[in-house]
Amino acid sequence: MGYPGLRAWVGYVVLVPLFLALTWRMGRTRVRVADGRLQVGEESVPLDAVGRVEIVRKQDKQVALGPELDPEAFMLHRGWVPSLVRVEVVGQPDGTPPYWIFSVRDAEGLVSALGRA
Repeated sequence: MGYPGLRAWVGYVVLVPLFLALTWRMGRTRVRVADGRLQVGEESVPLDAVGRVEIVRKQDKQVALGPELDPEAFMLHRGWVPSLVRVEVVGQPDGTPPYWIFSVRDAEGLVSALGRA
């Protein structure tokens, strides 16, 4: 049955925290408003191209991500985050997503940071 005593647990003590830290890091995406841009993960859009901003509540997520979802929209969804924000993109060249829909923990804070409160 392997090594007796403490040596049997060394692999678990090292690998389990490493796995948890890696999983946490991979599931983390930064959403910020700075330098005149809205940045979600690696993507960004200038604030003057931000149109209507709508908070999608937890009970409306299924409809927003299903029948209402435009296939051209930029989407970043994390299932464990309760609310989504839908941001309309206006005045951008063709081929730009018509709107962004993404998960955010503090939806009201983001709306106020975008100046849409």
